[in-house]
Amino acid sequence: MESTALMGAVPRPPKTEEPEGADQPAEPPKPRRGDRVVQLRPEQTGEGYKSVYSELTRPSFWSRVRTGLRFGGELLITFGLVVLLFAGYEIWGKSAIVDAHQDELSQQLAQAWGPEGDPTVAPSASPSAPAPASPKPPVQGKPIAGLYIPKFDKEWVVVEGVTQKDIRYAPGHYPDSALPGQVGNFSVAGHRNRATFWRLDELRKGDPIIVQGRDEWYVYQVTDNLIVKPNQVEVVSPVPGRPGVKPTKRMLTLTTCNPKFDNYERLIIHAELTRTQSKDEGRPAELGT
Repeated sequence: MESTALMGAVPRPPKTEEPEGADQPAEPPKPRRGDRVVQLRPEQTGEGYKSVYSELTRPSFWSRVRTGLRFGGELLITFGLVVLLFAGYEIWGKSAIVDAHQDELSQQLAQAWGPEGDPTVAPSASPSAPAPASPKPPVQGKPIAGLYIPKFDKEWVVVEGVTQKDIRYAPGHYPDSALPGQVGNFSVAGHRNRATFWRLDELRKGDPIIVQGRDEWYVYQVTDNLIVKPNQVEVVSPVPGRPGVKPTKRMLTLTTCNPKFDNYERLIIHAELTRTQSKDEGRPAELGT
């Protein structure tokens, strides 16, 4: 029999009756042993279904305490990093900045002291040359002298003035005090940082301090190491500690903040001139070769 003759001749399978309730979804498979079952229950708030564990995850007093402690710990760590960065800047960053400005001030001082551009060599003068005119008064913020402390192997260029702008990168000369080598009190202020007067408290009686002028070296020796209050300005008087008294000695006073990292006191170093040496004779022995 041909295949076309069989079309429609094959009876369809009988239609089975579906059981009652067949239009409803099948029951979920029963969990196997060991499976975790999370049942849902309706809430009366109309929000639908919530996990039975929702009450366990609801914020409690102690969970809020733990969150606060975690936030506080992260805040303290951040603050600590900021403090470390600031300390690094104070120790290394600021020193590098001050050293760079000191090099620039040294060049300015060399140009101001002579056409040769060398502040360590006095200008030569012929016997018939006229006497030099009186030195001009120092200009605010400009370099006036060199300052050396051999004990620390440190040197600075001193500028005129003691305002924050003047002494930002260099020790500053009190404008009303004597100049280097003069009778009176050559007084100098400097910041208490690692680039400037950080170790000034280590100076002891007899330690040399050398000041470099245009034509001469001035060698001072420490006589006193004092701690005073900020309002005790008599330490920079022509006669230290005795304002109004006419000076007879040639003194040097260095002032800075005390203690380190604070400024509620002042550290004072007094020194007295022991000798003057011409630059024609070379550098003072205290500075080495």
